Amino acid sequence: MEDAKQLVVAIARVLSAAVEMHDPYTAGHHERVAELTRAMGWELGLDVESLEKLYIAALIHDVGKIGLPVEILGKPCVLERNEMKLIKMHPVLGYNLVRKAGLPQPIPEVIYQHHERLDGSGYPRGLKGDQIILEARVLAVADVVEAIVSNRPHRNALGLEAALYELSKNQGKLYDPRVVQVCVKLLSGERKGFLLSASPRISPDS
Repeated sequence: MEDAKQLVVAIARVLSAAVEMHDPYTAGHHERVAELTRAMGWELGLDVESLEKLYIAALIHDVGKIGLPVEILGKPCVLERNEMKLIKMHPVLGYNLVRKAGLPQPIPEVIYQHHERLDGSGYPRGLKGDQIILEARVLAVADVVEAIVSNRPHRNALGLEAALYELSKNQGKLYDPRVVQVCVKLLSGERKGFLLSASPRISPDS
């Protein structure tokens, strides 16, 4: 049974690497998001099985981007409306891929929901509040933090302070306040280096 779990994680890492080959600006993103997501889930009291599934979902949360054009993913300027519409399809594509592959819930649903926001302004379904499962709320926060502190095609890394400000400003509106509190604890207290040590691209002063 343990061998089977390790195989699933290994396959998830292969898929994650495939996404990063397709979209080089996300190199290391999925592993960092997965580690932060798992730590947050632990702090929130998720059981071992739930943590394992959440970790796998986080590793492959952007797997749907494999189905998107490389030139859009790496475009060094703000996307056009039609291009953004395509980008917003990646949770749907990812959900369909992992569901057809037979990965157990909530992995497909976490991938489907990781861009949803509490106020309904997210995508692809515009879910609100409790319609968004806890695991997806956790992944959403980790994904946002890592994206802000990392370089992107159209901008340089904004730094940890910018990420923490984003969470503080929008907790209760976009992000689950309890999840935000846990994330801030991990990144501000004794474990301040938790995310920062993951990559030389991430710096609190960047």
